[in-house]
Amino acid sequence: MKLILAIIKPFLAEKVVENLPAEGIEQVNIREVKGYGRQKNYLESYGENEYSLAFVPKVEISIWVEDEFVDAVFDRIVEVSRTGRLGDGKIMILPADQAPLQ
Repeated sequence: MKLILAIIKPFLAEKVVENLPAEGIEQVNIREVKGYGRQKNYLESYGENEYSLAFVPKVEISIWVEDEFVDAVFDRIVEVSRTGRLGDGKIMILPADQAPLQ
């Protein structure tokens, strides 16, 4: 058993979950998160003013997967969520014995 953590852009979360393979998935959790990586922050316009937001909104999808289905789930997440632009997110695969409690 593995835990796949995918941190992606919010507008892609529903599309990723809808396109996950039907087999091998034990549980899926989704939570809203904020953070920053290489993109650091972004400017948000409100009226004529611009505001710097230090943390970028993302969605974290936690997927518990049987070992033999990890590659298929990983490939599907990449296929659906990759836009090719900075800030696409990260995908981590953890052994179940090292995974944080959900």
